[in-house]
Amino acid sequence: MPVIGTAGHVDHGKSTLVQALTGIDPDRLREEKERGLTIDLGFAWLTLPSGRDVGIVDVPGHERFIKNMLAGAGGIDLALLVVAADEGARPQTREHLAILDLLEVPAGLVVITKCDLVEPEYADLVEAELEETLEGSRLEGAPVVRVSAATGQGLEELTRQIDSLLDAAPAKRDLGRGRLPIDRAFTIQGFGAVVTGTLIDGALEVGQEVVLLPGGLKARIRGLQRHRTKVDRLEPGTRAAVNLSGVHVDEIHRGMVLARPGAADVAHSLAVRLSASRILTHPLAHDSEVTALCATAESQARVRLLDAEVLSGGSECWAQLVLDSPIALAAGDHVVIRSPNETVAGGRVVLLNPRRLRRNHTPTIEMLERLLQGTPGSRMLDALLAGPADLRSLGAALHLEPGAADEACEELVARGDVLKRAETLVARAWLESAQSALVASVDAFLKANPLRRATPREHARGAVRQAAAAFDLIAESALEAGLLEARGPGLARPGYEAVLTAAQQAEVEIFLAGLRANPYSPPTDRIPSPGLLAFLVERGDVEDAGSGVVFEAGAFRQMAARTRAHIEANGSVSLAEARDLFGTSRKYAQAFLEHLDALHVTRRNGDLRTLR
Repeated sequence: MPVIGTAGHVDHGKSTLVQALTGIDPDRLREEKERGLTIDLGFAWLTLPSGRDVGIVDVPGHERFIKNMLAGAGGIDLALLVVAADEGARPQTREHLAILDLLEVPAGLVVITKCDLVEPEYADLVEAELEETLEGSRLEGAPVVRVSAATGQGLEELTRQIDSLLDAAPAKRDLGRGRLPIDRAFTIQGFGAVVTGTLIDGALEVGQEVVLLPGGLKARIRGLQRHRTKVDRLEPGTRAAVNLSGVHVDEIHRGMVLARPGAADVAHSLAVRLSASRILTHPLAHDSEVTALCATAESQARVRLLDAEVLSGGSECWAQLVLDSPIALAAGDHVVIRSPNETVAGGRVVLLNPRRLRRNHTPTIEMLERLLQGTPGSRMLDALLAGPADLRSLGAALHLEPGAADEACEELVARGDVLKRAETLVARAWLESAQSALVASVDAFLKANPLRRATPREHARGAVRQAAAAFDLIAESALEAGLLEARGPGLARPGYEAVLTAAQQAEVEIFLAGLRANPYSPPTDRIPSPGLLAFLVERGDVEDAGSGVVFEAGAFRQMAARTRAHIEANGSVSLAEARDLFGTSRKYAQAFLEHLDALHVTRRNGDLRTLR
């Protein structure tokens, strides 16, 4: 369902126009009623002559409430730029027009209101002046309709024009990642928490699990409403009210995003192509502090210009925004930045949470350009160079329809640039680089620990700084390629063996001979160094039972087998029985049994052991 948004200077009749069109007063706050001034967002709905239902977001026009205006302008399909016939274009007319440009609102028309207050000739002058104001904007050449909410003049023509423009508007895309930037949160007695907003990028259904970001609060959709009518499902583009269970309204605020799990990310920094407002009066300098606004969220931020020293009115550049507080969004969303006194610039986000991007670095700028304007395949490959991703989530993150994502994936796989493992996509270049890093980490560990036969997997994962799933993929591919081989829980180069020095070899032979001479009561006074002992354990020569007790491996296996047979025949074994079974002392029997417990062969029950 399309959503229309108003825009324009304060007191130019936006709310009155909405009420005249819909019969609904969008000013819901008592303060708004008393002052005759829209402060916060208002909402209404309308059925057009074609039978099409539309939602309407009414925004405040006063300069003090520009942030509220921005919260309402995000996600609209059609803007109504409202200009009073008795005043013409004013400062907020121009600023709201600039904001519509920065948000790339798909369509718009101009509504000249209060035409009953002026002569037609004066309205002609206002319209002529507006042509100059609109020049170079997205509304240049847009239809102009003259109306009077008091007399009803032009209202039918306005609804026809809205219908006509919406006929040509692109359909809302369903990327399978339903998100609702929250503009209101309140409680209805007997129902609990309710949030409202404009649904984007996917559908919502009653009963679905959702999360509230930032924060990660989990909730379930208890009910859905569209225009105060209960529904079981809402399609993208709909003005929605969502009743939630499992969360309290005090935990929710404007700026949060209600989303399907995985549909949005929490960002602390953004890479964005900034376009400066055409009416910008003070150029934006590198490293300036600004306010970043995205849908209903806002955060203070520092802007790092990547290919310019300053950003002047009407110009463009790449920038990285470093946010003071996190914002939930997805790549492809729009962000607008403001100084304390004016709207500075805006643009489309192409990358979330990038590391510090290099300034005036051609490869970085080229990568960002590809993410913004490249083919679906090139954008997908660039994204995969940062690591593996699920096909569906990657396609949604790149704003690709499922069919386009599948086609791009098939192209990359056919070219050999991307490997597909189930639903996970891996860039070949990323995988080869990650494999090299893994092999280097294995080599480095074994060089620093020459007596170890393998590098522990967890050590290698920490060295290459990969999440568990990505590391497993890298390791398995390295094993398949023969770059590494598995040794128990560790990894090593094929054929690698630790080599003992002559002195170490002599020490080992003496130690093992002592263990074989007294298999059940091995000597404890000539234990090798920890590194050499670990080598013997990894090689399978000995079993370290702890507490300074080390058994020869063959003897330990024999002891374990005899103990198992004793328990199977008698139901359990005691410490004294184990001592007598092997003709040893309490010290060795206790270390032996505790090691069997640690190996999950036996379970201790009081003074007895039974088999697990």
